[in-house]
Amino acid sequence: MDINNKKSLISNCYNIFNKAIQLRAFPGAAMGVAWGAPEKRERVLQTYGHTTYGRENRVDEATVYDLASLTKPLATTLALLALLKEQRLQLTERISDIFPLTRDSFLHRVSLRDILCHCAGFSAHKPYYLELLRLPKAKRKEALLDLLLAEYPAYEPGSASVYSDLGFLLLGLIVEKKSNWDLDRFFREKIAGPLGVAERIFYVPAGQMQKLSIAPTEECAFRKRLLCGEVSDENCHALGGVAGHAGLFGTIEGVLEMGEHLLDQWQGREEHPNYLASDLRRFLIRQEIPGSTWALGFDTPSAAGSSGGRYLAPSSVGHLGFTGTSFWIDPTRDLVMVLLSNRVHPSRENSRIKQFRPLFHETVMESLGLV
Repeated sequence: MDINNKKSLISNCYNIFNKAIQLRAFPGAAMGVAWGAPEKRERVLQTYGHTTYGRENRVDEATVYDLASLTKPLATTLALLALLKEQRLQLTERISDIFPLTRDSFLHRVSLRDILCHCAGFSAHKPYYLELLRLPKAKRKEALLDLLLAEYPAYEPGSASVYSDLGFLLLGLIVEKKSNWDLDRFFREKIAGPLGVAERIFYVPAGQMQKLSIAPTEECAFRKRLLCGEVSDENCHALGGVAGHAGLFGTIEGVLEMGEHLLDQWQGREEHPNYLASDLRRFLIRQEIPGSTWALGFDTPSAAGSSGGRYLAPSSVGHLGFTGTSFWIDPTRDLVMVLLSNRVHPSRENSRIKQFRPLFHETVMESLGLV
């Protein structure tokens, strides 16, 4: 890669990130880009701004961000791949094969595959935490399962795709039932540990945050405090900080490195000890669902208005996180792009990142001469 392209990337990103900070898209951010096959791979890690608008703490490569829904592909989906290799489950397995259901439940006809590609009939979100937090901690998972299994369909399963936290809440419970391990332990020991990233991407069970540099998220109206080192998502909070849809925290280096491993497994250059690259490749193919961009646990670029910008190959995969995080992997260019921010600080009402995300990805690809 031309050294001038690398310099151009650093310079152009410096400009767009600092402008975004001035416009209060976020108080600070970190970006990671890796491109090329492993033997000639180039990497750029850059950090910008501060963790708050008070400007006390600068963002650096050790800054930990709440990854929000990056948990779905990086933890829960990969955990299911590991259980698939162990033959503890099948994608065609129906929820009724795993949990006893009432006779009139729509989940009798819903499979794990349906949930992974967000076409299971679940609505996007429910404030389960309002009910769960009234219960003792030991009873909340059981109560959550009852709530999920009693849901009514928001649409006919398989007929459409609605991005849903509910399905991944259920998948997190399924991982725990099939493995007999807590989800955070399964992720740490089976997924992140073998990749050497367990100290840089991890769940944070309630009350267990180490003394790390944390980017605070929002002034939570419900909890009536600034959240720092505890998960932003309320349903995950009610479950003690560990769930299938949210709960992961990580550094820019940790998320970028996981993206590189996924790219190399996808390209047949690496095999994870606990899941098959051939299974991962099947998960990364867009599913045939009307109006949907979803693969299994991963998103793919929409034809227009993609957060990944205008240049991503249609075969690319990625995911967004509500707190201001994202990653995209383009296999045709051997390219991984990661953006970590706390755009919800101090309020989740701030949506300026919607304009920034495509600008960031387009700037990276133009700077590197990959367009």
